Amino acid sequence: MAAPKSNSLLLLFVVMFMVVVPTIRAHIAEYDDYWKAREKEAKTVAIDAFDPSPEDVNDDFNKNVEKSIFGKNGTRRNLKVNKGPCKATNPIDRCWRCRRNWAMDRRRLADCVLGFGRRTVGGKHGRLYIVTDPSDNDMLNPKPGTLRYAVIQPQPLWIVFGRSMIIKLKQELMVTSDKTIDGRGVNVHIAYGAGITIQFARNVIIHGLHIHDIVSRPGGLIRDSVHHFGLRTRSDGDGISIFGSSHVWIDHNSMSKCEDGLVDAIQGSTAITISNNHFTKHNETMLLGASDGYSGDIIMQVTVAFNHFGRGLIQRMPRCRWGFFHVVNNDYTHWNMYAVGGSAHPTIVSQGNRYVAAPLMDPKHDAKEVTKRDHATKAEWSKWTWRSEGDLMVNGAFFVQSGVPFKKKPFSRYDMIKAKPGKFVPRLTRYSGALTCWRTSPC
Repeated sequence: MAAPKSNSLLLLFVVMFMVVVPTIRAHIAEYDDYWKAREKEAKTVAIDAFDPSPEDVNDDFNKNVEKSIFGKNGTRRNLKVNKGPCKATNPIDRCWRCRRNWAMDRRRLADCVLGFGRRTVGGKHGRLYIVTDPSDNDMLNPKPGTLRYAVIQPQPLWIVFGRSMIIKLKQELMVTSDKTIDGRGVNVHIAYGAGITIQFARNVIIHGLHIHDIVSRPGGLIRDSVHHFGLRTRSDGDGISIFGSSHVWIDHNSMSKCEDGLVDAIQGSTAITISNNHFTKHNETMLLGASDGYSGDIIMQVTVAFNHFGRGLIQRMPRCRWGFFHVVNNDYTHWNMYAVGGSAHPTIVSQGNRYVAAPLMDPKHDAKEVTKRDHATKAEWSKWTWRSEGDLMVNGAFFVQSGVPFKKKPFSRYDMIKAKPGKFVPRLTRYSGALTCWRTSPC
């Protein structure tokens, strides 16, 4: 009788190994010298990207929002109805959207990011590459003109699209360092196939895409650079997966209905800004840190700003572990379980968001609480720093704070409350999601 038991244990170990290894190595089946070198380089860049004073980043962000809303002199003149052609309503958008010739100076976008991802330049220092072919038929030798061909090139590229298109990815799209994927001026959908993976990379901007109906794909041999291809296991079905990467900016995308997460950042990823996106129709929206057991995520620093968390969302907006997370001026109009959650003692600073709880339909299912803590007793999580400053609570929504206020307050009361109170969030997020831009007029 011992043999069947041993076989069962062996089978259990094999199953666990098949589950755990893809998580640790993000679906790299053959962890060869190429990937080991990529990982080592990515860790060096991530440690360099880590800011030992994240409060200063928050302070800088707040000052820019203050100028956007009140003007340089702190007046309310910018709150008047905008009678001109440009309707940019937050500091990131004001940096580029009001320019009629934005299409002639696309790279200006790279100067506009704020927050922890503020040093992200994407493909700013490279040439334009125009995607003309929506096909994705060859994983080992991508066809020139396709998106897959563009993202694996070794040099910096600013990738644009020659026309509107729907791209159905046969396998996950492996994006290398120093790339911008810029969907402005056309209508580009990444849909009905695999999603986008940023693994052990740096300086990546993803802007202006519709990403939806992403599904898990079986894996196989996939080229991940001009000089390398390898065997990958089944993908998770994330819209955008950020793994061991730094200096990443996800801006003005419309995302919904992915098999796993809409945006996931894990395995020591840091220096990330997620801004101006519109998220809808999804369960586990955004995961920042994948495991309570992976302390390497202590360096994770993420700004989540000016996003609209909209219809059909359930939870994880975001769910955080270990790191430092600045959740600022987002509009939370729908959640079914909770909005902001976490475990493994993350620091969460929630500023000037609007939290609109759903009407109470079922007394047994009251989702008025914004926050949710997992895998910790109250005695433990009461020491975690989760602060709510200037948030607007609607329909009985409430944020359970914990931890002690910062000894050195990371932002002045003027920067924190006056610059962007929660009531202005609908204005700041009015144009979230992929924009309808014409090349000859302001966005």
